[in-house]
Amino acid sequence: MSDDGRGVVYSVDVEISAPVRPTEVTDRVVDAVTGLFPSAAVETHGSRVTATAHDVETLREQLFEQRILDTARTEFLRNATADGFSFDLKKQAAYEGKVNFSVGSPDELGDVHVDVRVREPGVESFIDYLAPETEDGQPVDPPE
Repeated sequence: MSDDGRGVVYSVDVEISAPVRPTEVTDRVVDAVTGLFPSAAVETHGSRVTATAHDVETLREQLFEQRILDTARTEFLRNATADGFSFDLKKQAAYEGKVNFSVGSPDELGDVHVDVRVREPGVESFIDYLAPETEDGQPVDPPE
């Protein structure tokens, strides 16, 4: 369980994976994963990097900083299930610590795939926390 310091408590399991293409340096792919999930436990398996995390604060901070809450919310809800949601990110942007959702055909280098399983407080409530609804670009219920 994580507490964001404002009393929002959540419990999530985040599984992250990305291919390592022959033209890529494995450490750079690892950096792409840890750029948005710095607390992730990362493993390399030949041509694949996998990681697990339980904290999404850096990702959340980037969604707010980049002002892409509506885009993120739409992407999360589009891929939501009863247990969680998943999404793909552009590897180069993730390497730079930025969020750029990959939609449509995958990038030639492959995307960073993120699968979020929500245990508490529930999928919709967690999405509301991660990417709240906005009005004129501002969160409707800004965090306290």
